[in-house]
Amino acid sequence: MDDRYKECSDETLMELTKNNDTQAFKALVERYGRMAYSLALKLLGDPADAQDLSQEAIIRAYKARKKYDPERPFAAWFKTILINLIRNHVKKGKVRGNYKRRIQAEHNAVGADLAVTPDYILESNRRKESVWAAINKLSIEHREIIVLRHFEDLSYEDIAELLDIPLGSVMSRLYYARKKLKKILGSESE
Repeated sequence: MDDRYKECSDETLMELTKNNDTQAFKALVERYGRMAYSLALKLLGDPADAQDLSQEAIIRAYKARKKYDPERPFAAWFKTILINLIRNHVKKGKVRGNYKRRIQAEHNAVGADLAVTPDYILESNRRKESVWAAINKLSIEHREIIVLRHFEDLSYEDIAELLDIPLGSVMSRLYYARKKLKKILGSESE
């Protein structure tokens, strides 16, 4: 990243991008590219789909740069673009969702901890696979609320803003999503 952009806020970088400063946008991509991929992977379960949609979100953000409102945080605006792409992708039935590939991709992204035993890794991967398989059985609305709250650690208020729904809807969806997830996980362990 060009040193002159390191100290710039996201909003300043977007203002520069509006004026066709491609290096400013490149700085934003470097800041948010991994986050976009990670979120897409958590919601879709397929590394190839996650890569495609996170790149598409970047392209769409650049194309919509003139419409960006500097009063809104860039991260929220960008995540909205990404989530809308993911929702459309799911609605069209294009999700591949291979959990073994997801776990391997997550493991590779984080790096292997050499102090952990192979048995521990195997059991951990089985649990992750089971949880992600259960999450994938949820509707997209419940899946995204679980991922945003528990894997992205967003507050209820941030989720409400990101999904453009009332705070009460966030709490309600989260309650029902957890309830359904618990039921799915309970029925799989029986």
